[in-house]
Amino acid sequence: MPHGTWRNGFHLMPPTGWLNDPNGLCQLGGTYHVFHQYSPDWPAPSAPRGWGHFASDDLVHWRAVGDGFAIAPDTPDEASGAYSGCAVPVEGGVRIYYTGNVKEAGDFDYVRDGRRSVQILVESPDGCQMGEKNVLLRNADYPAFCTRHVRDPKVWREGDTWWMILGARDVDDRGLVLVLRSDDGLRWENAGTVRPAEPFGYMWECPDRVELEGREWLSFCPQGMQGLPWANGIRDQAGYVPVAAGSRVSEGAVVDAGAFRRWDCGFDFYAPQTFVDESGRTILIAWMGLPEADFESAPDGMAWCHCLTVPREVTAGAGGALLQRPVAELEALRGARHELAAGGTLELAEHRADVLLAGAGRAGSLVLDDALAISWEDGTVRLTFADDRVGCGRDERAASVDAVRDLRVLVDSSAVEVFVNGGELALATRWFPRSERLTLVQRGQALLHIWEMGDGMAGTY
Repeated sequence: MPHGTWRNGFHLMPPTGWLNDPNGLCQLGGTYHVFHQYSPDWPAPSAPRGWGHFASDDLVHWRAVGDGFAIAPDTPDEASGAYSGCAVPVEGGVRIYYTGNVKEAGDFDYVRDGRRSVQILVESPDGCQMGEKNVLLRNADYPAFCTRHVRDPKVWREGDTWWMILGARDVDDRGLVLVLRSDDGLRWENAGTVRPAEPFGYMWECPDRVELEGREWLSFCPQGMQGLPWANGIRDQAGYVPVAAGSRVSEGAVVDAGAFRRWDCGFDFYAPQTFVDESGRTILIAWMGLPEADFESAPDGMAWCHCLTVPREVTAGAGGALLQRPVAELEALRGARHELAAGGTLELAEHRADVLLAGAGRAGSLVLDDALAISWEDGTVRLTFADDRVGCGRDERAASVDAVRDLRVLVDSSAVEVFVNGGELALATRWFPRSERLTLVQRGQALLHIWEMGDGMAGTY
């Protein structure tokens, strides 16, 4: 199959090169901005890593901003990469905070020595024109119990006070979050930590704070999780914990790692970031990939690698859970509509579809191209690859809910996202289909509603 068939229609992906963590998510003057980690020279060895940039007026139709780096690693304080960060809309523009990474030449472990972690601020009037880079924090500014791994600032304001959280690894190899305070968003002081009652991973990346209905959740990506029974042998996980009622992340809350919930139970999901748009919605976007996995990121010969999830609206659920649903705007891409009864087969001209199944019943499955089965039985939902060429090393993922009442499946060339029970459970995966047309087979008892999907990336590249 030509590699061009795997290019996505409504999942953000790079024109060429490597994409990973979403960064700087915001809405500014009605325009949505999605930055991301970007190495346009991938797969060249030691390809420089900076930020790429997309913009949209509706979260559906996207345009690439510029033809290279939006933020380039072009100063000595980011010589090894302009790493992840966030954006804060302010009067007159937006502030972008991110980590500059520097790995010194020499015989270092790059954990306790040999690495510089620098927090940098860039201001922009419109999210596109970038001002000068200003260094705010260096290693000497972090608490003495930190290793050289401190990164990924998330910044917000509460009244007249600015807050920053940073992912960190301490000298005892325990993950935590640093909390910093500022009166102006420029001069920062250490204000505490957020730690689990018991050790939970050796490093916490990509910290985030979600506030809904007067309550807070801490989102983070713990590393060193591969030995846990639910981790599928994967070192790097992405999830959240509810902060105790009446407590605040800015107050240095102690969190219960036993309450950790994965954002997504599929194969490809990491480094989620949230933002609140101008209508007040909390929206999440994540990288459909992993830092280290035992399956392929891209088959040989591809000139680009990875994509982002669709924007997901996050709402508060029962029992401290967070629900995720594709933003409603995606329905604007729906085209021709089909119905598929139990035992039926449908063939579509392209691998782009929005599939809705209500009243799923006790058991059933939806099979894509005789290669990927989305199945459910007694509340357990599975993604199972029957064709290793299509899965490129992915085999099976499973997760449970009390019962499966509905499913929604988004198929977009080389990306599949599954949402169960209105977003109670999500499973994302990359796949690399070998057929030119998409074949769907329903082996359940309910009626499937299927829409062919348009291309929100048309003309982007």
